Amino acid sequence: MLIENVRKKFIKLFKEEPLLVRSPGRVNLIGEHTDYNLGFVLPAAIDNAIYYAISPRNDNNCKLYSVDLDEDFNFEVDDLKYSEKRWPNYLMGVVDQLNKTGIRISGFNCVFGGDIPLGAGLSSSAAIGAGLAFSLNHIFNLGIDKLSLVKLAQKSENEFAGVNCGIMDQFVNIFGAEGRVLKIDCRSFEYEYHPLANDELRIVLCNTMVTHSLADSEYNRRRAQCESGVQTLQQYNPEIKSLRDVPLEHLFSHKSNLDETIFRRCKYVIEENERVTNACSDLEKKDFDSFGQRMYESHRGLRDEYEVSCPELDFMAEEALYSDEVIGARMMGGGFGGCTINLVYESNVKKFKSFIEKAYKKKYNKKPPVYICRIEGGTQIIS
Repeated sequence: MLIENVRKKFIKLFKEEPLLVRSPGRVNLIGEHTDYNLGFVLPAAIDNAIYYAISPRNDNNCKLYSVDLDEDFNFEVDDLKYSEKRWPNYLMGVVDQLNKTGIRISGFNCVFGGDIPLGAGLSSSAAIGAGLAFSLNHIFNLGIDKLSLVKLAQKSENEFAGVNCGIMDQFVNIFGAEGRVLKIDCRSFEYEYHPLANDELRIVLCNTMVTHSLADSEYNRRRAQCESGVQTLQQYNPEIKSLRDVPLEHLFSHKSNLDETIFRRCKYVIEENERVTNACSDLEKKDFDSFGQRMYESHRGLRDEYEVSCPELDFMAEEALYSDEVIGARMMGGGFGGCTINLVYESNVKKFKSFIEKAYKKKYNKKPPVYICRIEGGTQIIS
């Protein structure tokens, strides 16, 4: 068992019993590229996780060990320097944020490892950062509330690790709940839970194994295009602060004032926010077929209007559409590669897995990794 391996390694290295913490990865069922437009997202914490074994020290030394990489790294609380190894930066960033807020801690011993696939879009980085923030909050009795932990973990990734992420990943890592998805308002940080506790449903992720170097530059370009659209629309309604303030009718009434590409970007974001709200209503009614159709609609919008998909993602989503085993499917994440997320009845999971593996192998001569997930709770103490 993963957590037992982490615990044993800790005891071998540090000769004491640690606090054990589980910090989950996440999926996002619907609501893509809406977070930085201050809209709505619908993620869930999953059973793939990072496990921490941790204890406080009496000096300023912080001793880290990554089980998965079989690497160690040491630093001092008041001497933080960016590491070329990269992975320690997600941990040092948390200490950096504590320092910046005037919260002083001593050093600590830390061993961690897990089963969140790297590069699959399941946010292993947020699991590392938010998981450590949660753990330090506990072992040093810092008394930081959950939302403040979320913001601290996000800033640590933005400022020290240099990743310009939104707040969704850290939010669901801390606030996730078993059997429920989390609708997050990315402007007010209000949230609400909706049930996806049907024992017959599984979330299946199909990894294209594709990464494109243009993903980061295109991500920044999409943000700029959305901001440009807001600036134009503000001229006709000064109360508009972000695309979530724009009714679809208002967008269409000013279509001639917008560049065609910017119009399509804005249209996708506005409709995607509506899809999130309607998808939550579907879940309350247990109307999974309607929920699945909104997933397909989301993919079409990401492909045709936001233009962040790629042929491999489109192939997987289209194959799922014509498969009787799948309720809904779409690309997940920033785009240009990564995974599709599929909602599948448990009795059909094996059949679908075999189907998509064969189809993708035939098309691209690669057997794609397939991950079967359950919705679990957010970061928590195991012992």
